[in-house]
Amino acid sequence: MLTEQAVLQALSTVQDPELHRDLVSLKMIRDVKIEGSDVSLEVVLTTPACPLKDQIDRECREALAKVPGIGRVAITMGWNVVASQGMLERGGIPGVKNSIAIGSGKGGVGKSTVSVNLAVALAEAGASVGLLDADIYGPSIPTMMGIRRMPEMNPEQRILPLEAHGVKLMSLGFLLADPSAPVIWRGPMIAKALNQFLRDVLWGDLDYLLIDLPPGTGDAQLTLSQSLSLSGVAIVMTPQDVAMTIASKVLLMFRQMKVPILGIVENMSTFLCPACGGESQIFSHGGGKKASERLEVPFLGEIPLEGELCESGDDGRPILIRNPHSPIAEVFRRVAANLAGRVSVEAVNSQTGFGPPLPIVNIQ
Repeated sequence: MLTEQAVLQALSTVQDPELHRDLVSLKMIRDVKIEGSDVSLEVVLTTPACPLKDQIDRECREALAKVPGIGRVAITMGWNVVASQGMLERGGIPGVKNSIAIGSGKGGVGKSTVSVNLAVALAEAGASVGLLDADIYGPSIPTMMGIRRMPEMNPEQRILPLEAHGVKLMSLGFLLADPSAPVIWRGPMIAKALNQFLRDVLWGDLDYLLIDLPPGTGDAQLTLSQSLSLSGVAIVMTPQDVAMTIASKVLLMFRQMKVPILGIVENMSTFLCPACGGESQIFSHGGGKKASERLEVPFLGEIPLEGELCESGDDGRPILIRNPHSPIAEVFRRVAANLAGRVSVEAVNSQTGFGPPLPIVNIQ
């Protein structure tokens, strides 16, 4: 007779492609049910945006097909985002499993555009997501997410984040009476504001909190690295060689601060012509991949420069909302999946295991 032990033994030969450990020891196989020769089970992924979900499903079926006497196989994919160990401890934010900084070496590389669309892509996949605009001098998230109003306070005088497109939001731009007025603050004021955004905002339960950093290696980056156990940082850069040199500096700063490097995103990789659909390499090409190889960090993907993407940032509808079936929307989904995969790897490596079973969310 077919037994649960035989099923688990077969599945113990299947490895998570990113974690390089078998699914059984990772406690990713749950709810095994056997009826005669038929078997059904649940594979619990570490993120709803798993980039290798189809591969895992295929390899599970191939492994089970080798079990003598097995009949029909029904596999359901669920997910349970693993929390970074540091976020579970004193340096974390209650309820927030993972905090992801999005940084750049200089301004003008489209870092906020990338942050916004990655946040929307993760939320679209089913994760609970927050986005903190940490660019005190130039907050752009209110415009890009199409929301401008003062957040409310709860009875305990904690700030309730605003929400747009399925993402919880906080930005200094929501609190300014005149959004066009310059913010003229010294470093200590920036540090105080960021700590308030982290600790005094009622973020609730989040799988991912993305933090859109200002460019460079200044007060905001130091404050976050020292006051929050960041799950990791992704660096956005443009393709030129000079951009690689500048991006390397911020990457090395986070490495010195012991923050895991999740990878590099190359933005404005090519220009997509709206008339003919052709691609042009107007800013050179491949600098992000070169930087990832030189600095020995993952490469998360290339994002092209496209007119509608730029317009979506101005009209408050990220490209995944404005044109969800466009090729560039699919690019952001792939980059978001790669980022989520890297966060899972860092989170699992920071823990000894998954710990006690948690509620599973069905994604099929």
